[in-house]
Amino acid sequence: MSRELFSRNPDLKRLRDEGYFVQQQGGHLVMREVPYVDAHREVRIGTLISSLTLAGDQTRTPDTHVVYWDGDFPCHADGSNIQGVSHQFGAFDLGHGLKATHSFSSKPDGGYTDYHHKLTSYANIIAGPAAVLKPGVTPRAFREPEEEEDSVFNYVETASDRVGIGVLTERLANERVAIIGVGGTGSYILDFVCKTPVREIRLFDSDEFLTHNAFRAPGAPSLEELREAPKKVDYLERIYSRIHRNVVAHDADLGADNLHLLDGVTFAFLSLDAGDAKRLIVDKLEAISAAFVDVGMGLELDEGSLGGILRVTASTPDKRDHVRQRISFVGGGAKDIYASNIQVADLNALNAVLAVVKWKKIRGFYRDLEHEHHCTYTTDGNMLINGNLA
Repeated sequence: MSRELFSRNPDLKRLRDEGYFVQQQGGHLVMREVPYVDAHREVRIGTLISSLTLAGDQTRTPDTHVVYWDGDFPCHADGSNIQGVSHQFGAFDLGHGLKATHSFSSKPDGGYTDYHHKLTSYANIIAGPAAVLKPGVTPRAFREPEEEEDSVFNYVETASDRVGIGVLTERLANERVAIIGVGGTGSYILDFVCKTPVREIRLFDSDEFLTHNAFRAPGAPSLEELREAPKKVDYLERIYSRIHRNVVAHDADLGADNLHLLDGVTFAFLSLDAGDAKRLIVDKLEAISAAFVDVGMGLELDEGSLGGILRVTASTPDKRDHVRQRISFVGGGAKDIYASNIQVADLNALNAVLAVVKWKKIRGFYRDLEHEHHCTYTTDGNMLINGNLA
């Protein structure tokens, strides 16, 4: 992606053509080997880091004039600070292996026109004094960057880094996620998970994607697509592979003869009906020490309106004692609210959101004060209740 990004965008290509050592890392544009003067009037090397705003693979006008800096505070040739760029100092962990000690702010009239304008402007301010003390020193290193790590995305993920949460997003990067059942709730889970840098997403379902599915899944299939009656996993893989490279479709229901397909999974979302297969899946996930979330939704039509409960039950290697009391493995008949098959897209999406938020809490992305492993949301009264606290 990085080489294509630099070849497609004149401002980025110009930076490399002029000899600047620049790379794309995550949602950042990085200029390395920028010489500067420290407080002892020694010439040293630092790194400039800018957020990167893209429309697909095309750069846009920079959305901020601020940059990050990894190095001591740069000085004039006499050792006094270049106060004109001062903004913030601290220990900034930007993710993707990038750290910074300062952020700088310098905005020309009219702002920066492109990334060449932005980074060279800062490089000239910082490196100018270094050239006074050591003539000939320049940020133009004329050195080819090493190959960047392949991304799981088909285009650069800029959402996290532009708001400074790239280091949190990286906590999800080594996950191999299984979504078992990609109907109403499972399809929304996929929609959210595919926008994270997980290493792999495995889909399991043997059903067809029919007209009723179109009204409780994200997106909008065409009439032509519905006429084909594609398998759910194939339909969803085709869509979500546009953003995530490692969506793998398994046109199968998991059972005793194919549980090996879960080998290597680190986290699973269970959005399937109760039954013996579900018990086998849970046993397998426990055997491979995978954490998982099981979701359930039961709605009833009563007195002219719908009411019911959404459920999210989490299981981790550290806490599994509640699972067989909370998850239904055998349908409970007409009086079992979870046996109802009424589904509406907004509650499917909410059930998926609660499941994905719990996954991210387990992995440290979100703060988790209670460490609940069971949660229910009741539509009547808007009640959200936690249970089975760790």
